[in-house]
Amino acid sequence: MQQDRLEKLELLAAEQERTIEELSEQLARQWALIERMQKKLDLLSERFFALEERTAPDIPVTKPPHW
Repeated sequence: MQQDRLEKLELLAAEQERTIEELSEQLARQWALIERMQKKLDLLSERFFALEERTAPDIPVTKPPHW
């Protein structure tokens, strides 16, 4: 009886250790993906702002009518 109980606890601990390892690996992969996506977003943002600067018309600086 006690031996069965000990074996069940050992199996449970082994399963939990495996699950934690799998979750850790998945988290590491997702973190790497997030970092790659952030770099792409930064590059795309820079390109967008560069294009926007080149295509935006120059707005003349004028005094408001009430001046």
